[in-house]
Amino acid sequence: MENFFDLIKYILLGLFQGITEPIPVSSSGHLEIAEHFFGLEIKGMSFALLVNTASLFAVLFIYREDIWRLIVNGLAYLKNKDPEAKSDFMFIIYLIVGTIPAGVIGILFGDFIEKNLASIKTVGITLLVTGFALWMIRNLRGRKNDGDLSFRDAIIVGLAQAVALIPGISRSGATIVAAMALGMKQETALRFSFLLYIPVSFGGMILGFSDILQDPYLKDLALPYFFAFIASLIASYFSLKWFMNIMARGNLKYFAIYCFIVGAAVILFS
Repeated sequence: MENFFDLIKYILLGLFQGITEPIPVSSSGHLEIAEHFFGLEIKGMSFALLVNTASLFAVLFIYREDIWRLIVNGLAYLKNKDPEAKSDFMFIIYLIVGTIPAGVIGILFGDFIEKNLASIKTVGITLLVTGFALWMIRNLRGRKNDGDLSFRDAIIVGLAQAVALIPGISRSGATIVAAMALGMKQETALRFSFLLYIPVSFGGMILGFSDILQDPYLKDLALPYFFAFIASLIASYFSLKWFMNIMARGNLKYFAIYCFIVGAAVILFS
């Protein structure tokens, strides 16, 4: 019976991760909330890595055509200096530049953030910060397309992604807020945000692979981990598809209101 409840718990946590990862409400913050208020203890070191990897696979599938186009055109520009492929080549360069801040800060300060900022109070405060940022850009309608980006845009959005290493600061929220504040169209901001997620998440997966192998609970929790991975994969896919429609209609204010409510509740009742 205990094994059955473990299975259900991890499936629910996988769904929770999958639903909240693509939308601007902080998946890490919500997992912290679930553990605190519902008494859900996550055993093992590799759960977060596995469910985040599932979200990565969902993002790769949804943006597969964009990724393939960038690869083909990027190689075409390197080989032939095809002027029509230059914007896609530069988009790749901007993604690389935008990845650097989170990678550097994660390596240098990741342990400090995990030890000192991973608290329920921090999540409550940072959810309010996320809500405020979303509220500030709720009515922005930018003009920049993929081909209009600059190194400055890539660096600023990359720094925003680095700030999201703090629990409760939404990664997608921070990058989309920064991108839209810089004048990007909703579609460009969304695409840049989630393509920027790929190298950071992939790097985390590679660096954390040893944690999976050393996880003392891996043998006992292999089945719950597997179903949590599948749950996160499916939930991430549908959540991102839903969020893409929300972005197209410009309804970010509802996520801001949600962050205000949840953040305030966490501060008051934790």
